[in-house]
Amino acid sequence: MNIFTTIKEDIQAVKDRDPAAPNAFVIWLSYPGLHARWSHVFEHWLWNHGLKSIARISSQFTRFMTGTEIHPAAVIGRRLFIDHAMGVIIGETAQVGDDVTLYQCVTLGGTGNETGKRHPTLGNNVLVGVGASVLGNITIGDNSKVGGGAVVVDDVPPNCTVVGIPGHIVVRDGKRVEDEQISAARHKENLPDPIQEELERLRGRIGAVEQSYEEQGSGI
Repeated sequence: MNIFTTIKEDIQAVKDRDPAAPNAFVIWLSYPGLHARWSHVFEHWLWNHGLKSIARISSQFTRFMTGTEIHPAAVIGRRLFIDHAMGVIIGETAQVGDDVTLYQCVTLGGTGNETGKRHPTLGNNVLVGVGASVLGNITIGDNSKVGGGAVVVDDVPPNCTVVGIPGHIVVRDGKRVEDEQISAARHKENLPDPIQEELERLRGRIGAVEQSYEEQGSGI
């Protein structure tokens, strides 16, 4: 596939996935995630043709210009959409499938304890939320979603939703996981605010303490 077909597909992917996307000309000029992705096409070609030093230098320039660091050796599929782009890191041995969406500050990184294939593999149509980290030689299956802020260190089957630190599955094949009763009751597949949940828990404890004092006072 030539670069012009890639650009056309990527612009259409932005239109399909970003409700705020303007016309194709503005998308082409103003989406740094696309610029990083297109630069990677060139840098990956350089890497594969033995020009690794030039590829690395170019990737650092791309990082400076777009806020996105994609190692030239990483394998990127078609129609990758990096929304907002800033702070995204894709490691050397990462593999990203087709129609993947990454939001800002996503890391596809290593754990520091591996050699060889040490970065994750993302299947097709995977979505990784804001600030999430997917670490190590693991696989995120097709059509799965990683919630914002999650840290995923284990394989995720296809058609799942993962949240939390460490990441755990709360939805599989469109159904809440039965053994995650607390998460299911709180509908964690909708990615609630953990701070709000903790405040609610503390309110409950304060209420129980106040009731205990009232009962003791009435018994005096």
